[in-house]
Amino acid sequence: MIFHEDEKTSWDGNMIPSIMSALVVMTAFVFGTLLLFSHADLYSSFEYKMLVMAQTAESIESLSFTLSNLIKQGSPYIGNLSAPITIVDFSDFQCHLCARHVKNAEPLINETYIQTGQVALVFKHLPNRGFDSMGAHIAAQCTNDQGKFWQFYKLLYENQQAIDSGWVSKDNLNKFASQISGLRMDQFNSCFDTQTYKDFIDNDVKLANSQGFFDTPSFIVVDSIDGSDPEIIRGAQPFPSFQSVIEKKLDELKK
Repeated sequence: MIFHEDEKTSWDGNMIPSIMSALVVMTAFVFGTLLLFSHADLYSSFEYKMLVMAQTAESIESLSFTLSNLIKQGSPYIGNLSAPITIVDFSDFQCHLCARHVKNAEPLINETYIQTGQVALVFKHLPNRGFDSMGAHIAAQCTNDQGKFWQFYKLLYENQQAIDSGWVSKDNLNKFASQISGLRMDQFNSCFDTQTYKDFIDNDVKLANSQGFFDTPSFIVVDSIDGSDPEIIRGAQPFPSFQSVIEKKLDELKK
């Protein structure tokens, strides 16, 4: 194309800035569109999680977190059946924060409230920290059949290593189980090999997610008799965090 001198001046002086502006707008539009679509699933997931976490206490109560119901379902527990307060613990055996809770806060909760008959502790499975977690949880629930869950629970947390490093392989789970006095290994192996409690654990995961629990550890503290007045504690909080919630509930029950 040939330009006359005055036309070229007009192009250089006016057209170039206009074209550059248009290119900037177009680039921004294309980039924004691509970014939106590439993260559509993320936004959808985030909105879903926020929706679930926004559930009211009523939705928690409707699932009947009563101590008797939880025990009837087969969830492992420790404490007095007549304890007025129940702590429901959603955890993963490969979760490092869960191990921290078991080492630091849990012994004080046990000494102060569980052993004195004021609190019962119920364990719920939330294996979400790695591919090996499910096997560990199936094995743990199998030991519950023989009343040995808490011994196995303690062994797992005491021997916890890096996530999916093989520390909860089938062979290692078998070794941990064999260390528990009185545990019948034939019964344990049969239960584990047939994955007897896979559906049970899947249901625990669904229950956790329905309450907005996607991370571990997560806790619901409720009145034992009717599962009412739920208080949620997230993460490996120090003992005083649990103490304040428990004492508040105990005071309310006295009124």
